[in-house]
Amino acid sequence: MVLITVELVRNKAEHHDRLLAPLEEIALHQENIEKIEHIQDWCPKLKILLMQSNLISKIENLNRLKHLTYLNLALNNIEIIENLERCESLQKLDLTLNFIGHIISIESLVGNYNLENLYLTGNPCTDYDNYREFVVGTLPQLMILDGKEIERSDRIKALQNLRIIRSDILFEQNNYLCQRKSQKVRLEKNIAAKWENEYKNMDPDERNKKFWAEKCEHAPEVRYEMERMRQLKLKSLAPDEKKEEKREYKFFTTDGRPFNINQARIDFKFSDTEPDKYVLDLAIYKHLDTSLLNIDVQPNYVRVTVKGKIFQLHLPEEVNTSESKAQRSQVTGHLIVTMPKANIVIKEHKSPKVMNRDEKSRRNDKLPEYKVSGQSKREYLEIGPSDNTLDFRNMITKKPDFIDPRMSLKGKQPSEGFIDDPQVPGLI
Repeated sequence: MVLITVELVRNKAEHHDRLLAPLEEIALHQENIEKIEHIQDWCPKLKILLMQSNLISKIENLNRLKHLTYLNLALNNIEIIENLERCESLQKLDLTLNFIGHIISIESLVGNYNLENLYLTGNPCTDYDNYREFVVGTLPQLMILDGKEIERSDRIKALQNLRIIRSDILFEQNNYLCQRKSQKVRLEKNIAAKWENEYKNMDPDERNKKFWAEKCEHAPEVRYEMERMRQLKLKSLAPDEKKEEKREYKFFTTDGRPFNINQARIDFKFSDTEPDKYVLDLAIYKHLDTSLLNIDVQPNYVRVTVKGKIFQLHLPEEVNTSESKAQRSQVTGHLIVTMPKANIVIKEHKSPKVMNRDEKSRRNDKLPEYKVSGQSKREYLEIGPSDNTLDFRNMITKKPDFIDPRMSLKGKQPSEGFIDDPQVPGLI
């Protein structure tokens, strides 16, 4: 049995961004659905609902669809028209090739004043005498029945003889319902016996050939049986899919050390620059609901579960779990886990004390006095003996041992034979 699920409806609503509330049209045909449910709650604005070629046996759970204009339930197992009184906007109803023999049930559509188009082709009720006249006379709002337009003369004629036609229709309906009741019991018994005895140990291919070669009756039970055989055939033709074995993750080594695990493959940053704490930055998806996250901080590891997938990181040092905290960014969605270290000793940096004048004078008074005779300050500090101390006071008066003649500062003498001619002007 195929159920109507949220995922099924969303897949059929891909053209509408998988949104259900504003959805106006949906096609759920050929899905082997056996029961109508949840649609009126998920899609209250639905206008067109296509559910042909399924296994639906009852019209139900559609009374809240106030905007529904077209309902297609062709090729199903429906036997009675019901539960459509509150679908006030319904204009077209297609019930082709069902098993409607309870023709009086169309009287439940009298209140659907917008109903103009009705299809009942292929149902047992169409074999009743005066079937068309009865439907036309019962539903005056109809414009088209079984694809044929209703003439005004046909409507007047049907209304004139409606009382007589209804009594005849009711008699034929009772005969059909008696036959249908006995048919249902007989078919259910035959089908159950066939599967318990004949089909039990038969080869699937032979069973399939025999079933499709036999003549069968037109009934809802046979349609269920045909679908069952079709599913078995598809299952036998489908290749054997090897089930992927889920990888089992080990969180700890044999000696208890935690492993580093990143199942979700999330980008992260681990910061240990600050001396008193560790900071873990996980790039969680921005639109992921925070309720899908689970953070567990232990002394030597941190574990974050993201939608069932594990992220685990081994910590270099033990942390204080009671003071650890986790924060989520509303802008980027990132998860920030701050973990203070457990056994951290922070040394305070002492700044040099600023002394005033009085303190400086007191300090200078307490400085040790150096002896003048035979000992200098340099000797007291053990920098070097006094004999090796350079005296820079007499370095200018001391005459050098060698004087370079080129460094002479005397004026230049004239050469030999020089005659000073007074008529020659001097050099400028």
